[in-house]
Amino acid sequence: MSDLAQKLKNALPRAAAGLFWLAVWQLAAMAVGHGGLLLPSPVQTVAALSALLPTGAFWRRIGFTLARILLGFALAVAGGVALGAASARWRAVRVLAAPPLALARAMPVASFVILALLWVRSANLSVIVSFTQVLPVVYAGVCAGIADTDKELLEMARVYRLPVLRTLRYIRVPGAFPAFAESLSVAMGMCWKSGVSAEVIGLPDWSVGDALYRAKLTLATPDVFAWTLAIVALSALLSALARHGLTAAQKRLCGEVAA
Repeated sequence: MSDLAQKLKNALPRAAAGLFWLAVWQLAAMAVGHGGLLLPSPVQTVAALSALLPTGAFWRRIGFTLARILLGFALAVAGGVALGAASARWRAVRVLAAPPLALARAMPVASFVILALLWVRSANLSVIVSFTQVLPVVYAGVCAGIADTDKELLEMARVYRLPVLRTLRYIRVPGAFPAFAESLSVAMGMCWKSGVSAEVIGLPDWSVGDALYRAKLTLATPDVFAWTLAIVALSALLSALARHGLTAAQKRLCGEVAA
């Protein structure tokens, strides 16, 4: 069976499942009635999104939220890599980092957002919240990846006095990369959920969260669904791009592709 045929065979069940739930959504909207006030239909949602797409305000809000969430994500990745490497090298760092990271994982997003509003402007809220939600995930991935690195290869590098940069390039990075890549895939979805949730509470001007809240206040339920659909689509697109980039990087570094 060709690769194309196999892909089509694998895609058909997912497409059928998607169509099934769209039909359930449509039937539920028809049963609820009220012209989509409580539950808009898929057609009403797509129509609302189609009306938003050509407007400059829509793209300005998308750009505002996207820039801040990606900034928080990038800072968390850099911080997680540095902190994970330091924790692997020094036990004292690992012990000191454990309590705040455990707190960041356990604290509800809403509670942290309310606290963060005391310290930062609402415009920067999604940066801080995305950072704090992603950092523990990346840190855990880096620590797991370092722990999974082949100890015999490291011992061989020490015996043959392989330079530090070569050890890093050919042993440590390929050994740690699969777990690190998996943590990034998980973190990408988390940062969108937490970042937009923070905006809904903080209501920074020209954010997606502010648009969601305004649509809710005016009972424009199709717009609420349309913005939600846009968020999900953008999150899925960025996650797919991240997976593609990570797969290419892993193939280059490790000579294999994660399943």
